[in-house]
Amino acid sequence: MTRPAGSTAPSAGAAGRFDAIVIGAGIVGAACARRLAESGMKVLVLEREPAPATHSTGRSAAGIRIQFSEAVNVQLSAASLAEYRDMPEASYRPVGYLFFVPPEQWPAHLKGYELQRALGMPVEKLTGEQAARIVPARVDDIAGATWCPTDGILDPHGITMAFLAQAKRLGATLKLNAPVEAIAGAGSAAAPRWQVRTPAGEFEAPVLVNCAGAWAGRVGALAGLQVPVGPARRIVFATGPRPQEAVFPLTVDAGTGFWFRSEGPRIIFGLSNPEDTGFEEGIDWPWLETVYPTAVERFPWFETLDLDRKASWWGYYEVTPDHQPVVGPMPGAPGWFNACGFSGHGVQQAAAIGRVVAAQVRGGTPFVDVSSLAIERFSGSDAPAKRESLIV
Repeated sequence: MTRPAGSTAPSAGAAGRFDAIVIGAGIVGAACARRLAESGMKVLVLEREPAPATHSTGRSAAGIRIQFSEAVNVQLSAASLAEYRDMPEASYRPVGYLFFVPPEQWPAHLKGYELQRALGMPVEKLTGEQAARIVPARVDDIAGATWCPTDGILDPHGITMAFLAQAKRLGATLKLNAPVEAIAGAGSAAAPRWQVRTPAGEFEAPVLVNCAGAWAGRVGALAGLQVPVGPARRIVFATGPRPQEAVFPLTVDAGTGFWFRSEGPRIIFGLSNPEDTGFEEGIDWPWLETVYPTAVERFPWFETLDLDRKASWWGYYEVTPDHQPVVGPMPGAPGWFNACGFSGHGVQQAAAIGRVVAAQVRGGTPFVDVSSLAIERFSGSDAPAKRESLIV
């Protein structure tokens, strides 16, 4: 194993030696730590912030759906949902996901629907008029809609804390305020060692799992590795409290990507800005000049809603070039595994990913075939096409 040029190898004493180091205590890192600890490994979780679930996890729109166009995503979400349903901490609410789909997207969307049905998912195909009975909308230019009543919303923070509590009961250690400052590889391919330096101490393990979310690319770079994951700012706007005449499902105008759902007495909503990449901070209020007209075009009643600036928030998606996660071992870096770049789907798939990564680390076969999510897909001269949308 090679050390990055110019780096100084951290050195760990016996107290700093573990079987696996998980970088990142968001929902994916927590899920991986729990399953690795469950397999009997001595696990360390490093988190840069003072608390877990601070970034993508805690600032997500908290949706979970099985309406995806690729089997791997359907299977990961379905397996995670099965687990979340049995977790009181998940606070799972099956409010449903409803997609309004324009003619130009309908053939591809139908293929996804047929795949979901073939995999046993309870997805329904609707006319625009039928969909408008669930959520009032202008549907004269809509080819059709899909609806899954078991899709819904969760408590990502509650899930993360439950996973971490389970991991700690199994012997895992969580260190907060521990941003990774240096990583060096040592040992050999047969007996790898990853040495990690943080302000909280220096640590070593034969296995390192990169669950650093929007910072996963930077974590890879510390070890001289290219992990194609970076940040994209996403904003969740909130209306003021309104009379609860109806509870809206997570509703998506597929033609534009605009989405909304009920959140208590409010409605939260958003629309991804494809240009809003990088570590930009704060809420981009001028973006509302695009969001509101887009909303009103499909849902005219949105014009009557008031915005609550104090209830709105922002956070980062961790995105890859094809909007699919990077899951699995790192070529040329024995003992390094990635579980990052979920592009808005990490909360939905975390429980299953924990099982997948634990199987990979132990040299077993994951219960879902995630070979299409391997990082090697980015090694060719042609960048892979976007395979899933950046929709919540």
